[in-house]
Amino acid sequence: MKLSGETDPLAQRLAWLEAVLWPQEQRSNMSVWAVLDCAREPAVYRALLDSRLEFRCLFSGRLPRELELVAPQLVEILPGQRLLRRWVEQGWGRSWGVLLRIEDPANLRHHLRKFLRVRDEQERPLLFRYYDPRVLGSFLPLADAQQRATLFGPIDSWLVEDGRAGLIEYRDQGLRGLQQRLLPWPGVGEGPAALPDQAQKDTC
Repeated sequence: MKLSGETDPLAQRLAWLEAVLWPQEQRSNMSVWAVLDCAREPAVYRALLDSRLEFRCLFSGRLPRELELVAPQLVEILPGQRLLRRWVEQGWGRSWGVLLRIEDPANLRHHLRKFLRVRDEQERPLLFRYYDPRVLGSFLPLADAQQRATLFGPIDSWLVEDGRAGLIEYRDQGLRGLQQRLLPWPGVGEGPAALPDQAQKDTC
């Protein structure tokens, strides 16, 4: 039973997340997008369908239905959407996907498709699952300046869930390195915390 005057934790987290994703000082033309990993669990694709939003698969061509259901999907996120609520309520901490901010999304899908396929040291083709927050959160702090430039491109920032603690925001600072900022859920921490930069590891 919820007593009068008590704060709804879900509503509190949604309000916090919307304030983080759409800060008042941010330029009005900066949009927020998600790349969702539908291979994680069937609930991800169901959440997309239930949202009634337009979303696009990052894989090209006509896909068999069974592949479409587990493919990475690109969708724009707006304040107040049921998809964001579902993500916070059911998917947070379950690696449903990653968020990003961008000023001009006209070529965003094309950009994100460029590094779906990578090669290892033996030149073997691999699927780079950067849309898994565990993968992106591990890769970015170790990436060099060239790798970061490739991954960021026109993207202003990547936002990756930090387990159940909140978000980590990543910004590419070029030769100055990678800027990382921890954004904890309300009640978890005292506010945004700067994490160690990677600038000292970059070389020209």
